[in-house]
Amino acid sequence: MADVLDVRAEIDELIAGRTICDQLRTAAERHPGAPAYSDPGAGGGWVTLTYAEARLRVLEIAAGFAALGLRPGETVALMMVNRSEHVLADLGAVHAGGVGCTIYSTFAPGQIAFAAADAGAAYAVLGGPDDLARWQPVLGELPGLRKVILLEGAPAGDRFMAWDDLLALGRSALSADPEAAEARLRAVTAEDVVTVLYTSGTTGTPKGVPLTHRNVLYEVAATDRMARLPERGTQVSYLTYAHIAERVLSLYLPLVKASHVHFCTDLAQLGATLGQVRPMLFFGVPRVWEKMMARLLAVLSAQPEERQEAVRRAMAAGLAYVEAGQHGHTVTPEVRAAYERADAELLAGVRALIGFDRAEWTATGAAPLPAEVQRFYAGLGLKVIDVYGMTETTGAFTGNGPGCYRLGTVGRAEPGVEVRIAEDGEILTRSPLNTRGYLNRPDGTAALVDAGGWLHTGDIGTVDDDGFYRVVDRKKELIITSGGENISPAAIENHLKEHPLVGQALAYGDNRPYPVALLTLDADMAPGWARARGIEGTLAELAAHPDVLKEVETAVAAANQRLARVQQVKRWALLGAEWTAETEELTPSLKLKRRVIHAKYADLIEELYSG
Repeated sequence: MADVLDVRAEIDELIAGRTICDQLRTAAERHPGAPAYSDPGAGGGWVTLTYAEARLRVLEIAAGFAALGLRPGETVALMMVNRSEHVLADLGAVHAGGVGCTIYSTFAPGQIAFAAADAGAAYAVLGGPDDLARWQPVLGELPGLRKVILLEGAPAGDRFMAWDDLLALGRSALSADPEAAEARLRAVTAEDVVTVLYTSGTTGTPKGVPLTHRNVLYEVAATDRMARLPERGTQVSYLTYAHIAERVLSLYLPLVKASHVHFCTDLAQLGATLGQVRPMLFFGVPRVWEKMMARLLAVLSAQPEERQEAVRRAMAAGLAYVEAGQHGHTVTPEVRAAYERADAELLAGVRALIGFDRAEWTATGAAPLPAEVQRFYAGLGLKVIDVYGMTETTGAFTGNGPGCYRLGTVGRAEPGVEVRIAEDGEILTRSPLNTRGYLNRPDGTAALVDAGGWLHTGDIGTVDDDGFYRVVDRKKELIITSGGENISPAAIENHLKEHPLVGQALAYGDNRPYPVALLTLDADMAPGWARARGIEGTLAELAAHPDVLKEVETAVAAANQRLARVQQVKRWALLGAEWTAETEELTPSLKLKRRVIHAKYADLIEELYSG
């Protein structure tokens, strides 16, 4: 305990009194000509702002917000794809004494209205007509929203404003009175709220989570201390800024490490963007890693058999090397030599194929990464390490590092962070990362943080003798069968998804005699698998094809072999459509919305038990 508090004191001293405004100033002064933000150019290539240019733009935007009437503490809501303007608008609001609040672009209009009203949004910055279409139906319910600023296609009317007009207003105001802008940002303190993020609605109504400058700077410092992230590294921003991981890693971290952020505005182009940028650090939710693996497997499966065998041998050497490097293990000279040969001959080239030849830190979180996916990347020589946290803990509060990791775990407590397992198995944490509570939800806050300052995660976990934590499942999502057995649905689902044909899986069985499962095909892998066997058709047609069903039956049987008898799936159904955030089975961070799926497929679930 003394060590934890000593480390906490060291980090607190490092960030004492500092704000995000201070960090941008420091980055611009130390690295004025260094590239900060790059957007895809209209004709290819990149359009880049340096740190000095970015800070000037932020000050202009801050002056523009102030001229419009933004008061300290008021919120600016943001909804647009990841692009430099998103970051600049957020930082501009903060420099003006306001709060940036990115709202999930997949929220329904009613959810948008709730979040904007709950956060007290005085202004909104939207990308264009598609974003405005989500807001338009509820603008009448938001009398406190004084102005809607659009990057593209601003309609006529006093309530709307074009982004270029905001910039022009800001340039004029900053030129006329630069001291006013400086006074605004100097008044910002470390304990002020820097952002409010809304939970993605896995368990019902989204909840607003206010985070302070101290929260986010402590998270950056603790993560850097554990992972030793590169200075002035390259990275790709593609997950929504409504997601705490993306916010920390590609909005706040770059201001401390002077990183170069490249924006991927379309997830379908992520593979191409990775190949262009060759990032030094990269975070992906499990579904992103799964889809990249599926695409790479499809490419490899098209190679001649002798080439495939060479890849398998090389990947066996890569896996042995990564496994041997785990905490408590030893990399023997033989294992190292075998890996170095395999890397030089093949693996480095495969990593380059997917843009990871320069990667120094690759990580995952938000949901469990299936073991086979982690092992696949280990075979390529990539340590895709797990971190664990929540919006309410400013992101990760446990994590593996490149030099200290254990596969299959979410790592150890971050520096200066206390973590313990309660008597009922729930993971609790206490540290400067914890939010002060939910916005306007005193009842929710009381349930979240107890009198001792311990935040209740709602997750069930275990810890081993070396301090590495494992997350078993959500406390409220554990299946309790009619026989009284407690079962983790995630454990079943991860085994089912190890087969490349299976895209998503949901295990069900609460108060039932045994688990059943709903499965979807992997839209990237299934068509290629089918064509190789002379089968053509849509995803729905493939889901009904006897050969596909037989292969999925094999996948379920293989998963059952690795599960305890009470966990084994007795019956299952293969659906003819993908689950996505747009069709509402997944949250915007690509986690299962169990309640939605249970309701949507209630009749099918009943058939699985009655048939």
